[in-house]
Amino acid sequence: MVKVAVFGAFGHTGRFVVAELAARGFEPIEIGRQQASVEDPGSLDRALRGAAAVINCAGPFAATAGPVIAAALRAGIGYVDVAAEIEANVDTFTLFAAPAREAGVVVAPAVAFFGGLGDLLVTAVLEGSSADEILIGYGLSSWHPTAGTVASGAVSRERRGGRRVRFAGGRLEYHDDELPVVEWEFPSGPRTVIADFSMADVVTVPSHVQVPVVRCHMNVEAVADLTAGDSSAVTAQTFVVDVRVRRDGVERRITATGSDIYAVSAPLAVEAVARIVDGRTRGAGVLAAGAAFDARDFLRAMSAHLTVTVH
Repeated sequence: MVKVAVFGAFGHTGRFVVAELAARGFEPIEIGRQQASVEDPGSLDRALRGAAAVINCAGPFAATAGPVIAAALRAGIGYVDVAAEIEANVDTFTLFAAPAREAGVVVAPAVAFFGGLGDLLVTAVLEGSSADEILIGYGLSSWHPTAGTVASGAVSRERRGGRRVRFAGGRLEYHDDELPVVEWEFPSGPRTVIADFSMADVVTVPSHVQVPVVRCHMNVEAVADLTAGDSSAVTAQTFVVDVRVRRDGVERRITATGSDIYAVSAPLAVEAVARIVDGRTRGAGVLAAGAAFDARDFLRAMSAHLTVTVH
């Protein structure tokens, strides 16, 4: 039985990942902070011994991603995480692209609801490798964040000095502009959204798609729940992710619907590990999901968890 280590196995998302690995026939190695510490490389090396890959579910990823990736490279095994922290994902691409490529190891950050799903949808509907503009609309029935989400958000805000971030002009920009409130026409009807509410897609998508603008929009109800920050009321929700890719005056559109943004991150991460372990990847290095895998085939494999519609 193939062993897969799960760092942060006892957290909210980690428990989903452990259950999904077992359901898929893997043997999870459950690693908590008592078994291994990011401050102790030797403890990480021991924890990963015998594993074919590692999934990092322990935020804030600004603290955990680097040490766990380094341990995965020392062990020569694939790495997947569920990080939604924009700056942590930037660090992963910046610091580990060359080492991972030289080691022949796949490092796949943000293979989760935020960052991974949007990137797969974009890649699945994209014709070619470039676009003029990519828009991603998120519609959540609610978003009561986990304690990990709250902590990760606090770290990101501190790193930004309280500023906001967007991807425009082909790069990440930090700014203090107020975010506009607009209407987004989802397939089920219009909803009021906060424009330029950037998620990890602004890192994953431009890592392999030539595009000057990637804009994320989030419905106001979800933003209000997130801002309230009540981690004692984590509940499942329904969601829609509506992607519009524009090039040369033509718009291509693809939508995914499902439930529970934390639970759905588990099959996304485990599917990525399954493909890394059996060699269904496109090269080595730090790769977003859409660059590492066949996006259309990956989304088909998610049919038990997502309904995907190309418009």
